[in-house]
Amino acid sequence: MDRVAVIGDRASVLAFRAMGVDVFTPTDSDAARNNVDRAAREGYGVIFLTETVAAMIPETVARYRSQLKPAVILIPDHQGSMGIGMNDIYKNVEKAVGTNIFK
Repeated sequence: MDRVAVIGDRASVLAFRAMGVDVFTPTDSDAARNNVDRAAREGYGVIFLTETVAAMIPETVARYRSQLKPAVILIPDHQGSMGIGMNDIYKNVEKAVGTNIFK
């Protein structure tokens, strides 16, 4: 079974630690980029990334989106959703099905 990582601000990801998920709390874009790259290098199969952190490192997120593993999944942070994660889901469904079935 692949390991799971969650990367985001402390308030948003701390609860995941209680569930046994590895948690990373970067404080800037360089640390965020390093955390994602490290998790990928260490064989994590799924990396949950808060939308706020993803917005800081769009080129890193895009690089991993073109690969099968790890799966990078955007989640809202403790302040709520920016809509980026849902937009990604809409795009992936449209690519798979050929049309946006949510409209």
